[in-house]
Parts: sequence; C-alpha cells; structure tokens
Amino acid sequence: MPTVQVTDLKDGDFLLDVREDDEWQAGHAEGALHIPISEFVARYGELTEAAPQDGRVHVICRSGGRSAQVTMYLAQQGVDAANVDGGMQLWAETGRPVVTDDGRPGFVL
Repeated sequence: MPTVQVTDLKDGDFLLDVREDDEWQAGHAEGALHIPISEFVARYGELTEAAPQDGRVHVICRSGGRSAQVTMYLAQQGVDAANVDGGMQLWAETGRPVVTDDGRPGFVL
C-alpha cells in the first residue's frame, strides 16, 4: 500500500481525513476534506467531486489504521491514494497546524 510521511506532504496536497466527527471538531489539518470512515462508502461521491483528477489523495486518521483501510479501498477503485503514516498524532508532533472549524488552534483527540 502506498504510504507517505507527514514530512513529505506539501502545502496544497489533497488531504482526506477519515476520523469521526468528534475527532474532526477537536482539530484537523486546514483545508482537509472530512468524510468519516463510518460514512465513507455512502459519501464516496463527495471525494470524487473534490479530489484532483490527476493528483494523489492523501488519507489521514488519528494514527494510520483507519486511513490504511480507506487507502486500500480507494486503490481498488483505481484512485491514486496514499496512507499518511502516523496520522494526525504525528502531524501535530511535527508542528503542523491543527485547527478547529472556526480557525482557532485545535488538538488531536
């Protein structure tokens, strides 16, 4: 399964956050698309509308387990996807910004 490190991500890379609503509300990466894993298949069309046609979808969760499942699903659908190793925990640990919906500093739940 394709995997990327948090430190490999650049500003503007497409990020799909598959954590649940309470985790997202506590804090997330600015600009990420949020589709909880529990709703992913039903809301798959939202991803296909938002994702870049010829770009990679970087999938993130808290630590990497749920995002790995979604990455495998996307690969089966022919989508260029990669799991973000270490997830939002490593995202925050490396100093990447974590924000709430209103732009204030957030935290990883």
